[in-house]
Amino acid sequence: MTRLQPGDAAPTFALTTSDGRSVALEDLRGRKVVLYFYPAANTPGCTTEACDFRDAHDTLLAAGYTVLGVSPDARADLAAFAANHHLPFPLLSDPDHAVHDAYATWGEKQMYGRASVGVIRSTFVIDEQGVIERAMYGHKATGHVARLTRDLGLAAR
Repeated sequence: MTRLQPGDAAPTFALTTSDGRSVALEDLRGRKVVLYFYPAANTPGCTTEACDFRDAHDTLLAAGYTVLGVSPDARADLAAFAANHHLPFPLLSDPDHAVHDAYATWGEKQMYGRASVGVIRSTFVIDEQGVIERAMYGHKATGHVARLTRDLGLAAR
């Protein structure tokens, strides 16, 4: 699968949130979007990353960004994850990883020296016209949100 690059059109999608609502990228046209893909709710790295997005949410929102998290988890697992960690942004369920495939975030990865197939932790910044501004593949959970907000000019360097 070919990785997306800045300047590419963001693949469209419609996914279901933990509370059963549908979120479509097309409905967010005119808004900036931070779309992040993570492997599994309630795992250490994914919890760190989600809580960092939670803590930066007001800053991102004030700058006009909508934050969306995507994982292959079932809606019930996402609902528990969001409730346990007071996440103020939608978590989207992609159990057949069709959206992961469209964004090239499902594939072979290395974890603890072993190859496996699954979610490649990735974040995309999408502009108001649906064009990818930033495509970050395979980043670490810890410190990612701080780097992202700094790179977007939203935090002190």
